[in-house]
Amino acid sequence: MWFKLISGMRRWFLALALTLAVAGALPLRAQTSGALQPPDGTMAPGSNNSVMARAMEEFKAKDYAAALKSFRLLADAGNVEAMMYIALMNAAGKLGPVNYWEALAWFRKAAATGDDTAMCNIGILYFQGLGVPQRYEEARKWFENSASAGNTQAMFNLGVMSRDGLGAQQNYGEAMKWFRKAAEADNALAMNSMGVMYQKGQGVPADYDAALKWYRRAAELGNGAAMSNIGVLYQEGLGVKADQAEAAKWFAKATGAGGETNNGLQGVPPSADRGARPADATGP
Repeated sequence: MWFKLISGMRRWFLALALTLAVAGALPLRAQTSGALQPPDGTMAPGSNNSVMARAMEEFKAKDYAAALKSFRLLADAGNVEAMMYIALMNAAGKLGPVNYWEALAWFRKAAATGDDTAMCNIGILYFQGLGVPQRYEEARKWFENSASAGNTQAMFNLGVMSRDGLGAQQNYGEAMKWFRKAAEADNALAMNSMGVMYQKGQGVPADYDAALKWYRRAAELGNGAAMSNIGVLYQEGLGVKADQAEAAKWFAKATGAGGETNNGLQGVPPSADRGARPADATGP
């Protein structure tokens, strides 16, 4: 399984193999939270950009020790993006053994500035018990803080936790609320999850038309599980006329988009009905 590490603006991808008893892995995403702030007296005005450019060149060249020095200079000056890169390199084992504790320390520094992605990442570490004891309540707190700042992945995570009763009593209505918030902000995972809930009648009356609508919206954004779920509707004639050729077309699209993956909980332990159709949220 893979813990995806994503840098927001530059979208440099790292990957880390994990042996976790989970369906997938929630993405750690590094983003810039605003303009680079020059340090007081340590670098000349305007030189932050050149330091960041150097850090990124070192990072791309996989000279992580050199990149750390450059990112550390920026991070000590208050640059949030640099803090996130340092955290991600520690989490990916690019600076030696994987060090989630050090990653958490840097995510906390970034979160203290109000960075919603850092908050979400802290929630992920607590959710999976990486570098800290697994604590769903603490994870939920950080996801709520991140979601309040507009982070759609945190909204999706809260939906999954509410749906599956993780860190709080199972509450389909609360799950739908969070999925809808994320879906309205174009989160394809949440769109697919809403389709699943409408198809299963979880917290809402079963409604195949609504399920198909949300699956189609997610599929338009490239969500493979949603494509597979559309195929299931056509295969079994649920809300549509059974059409095996149409079903096959959607299953082929799903395979091309990465295919159907368990019940798509993006790092969250699967529900009791793991393996049952429809597939739940998945995606890049």
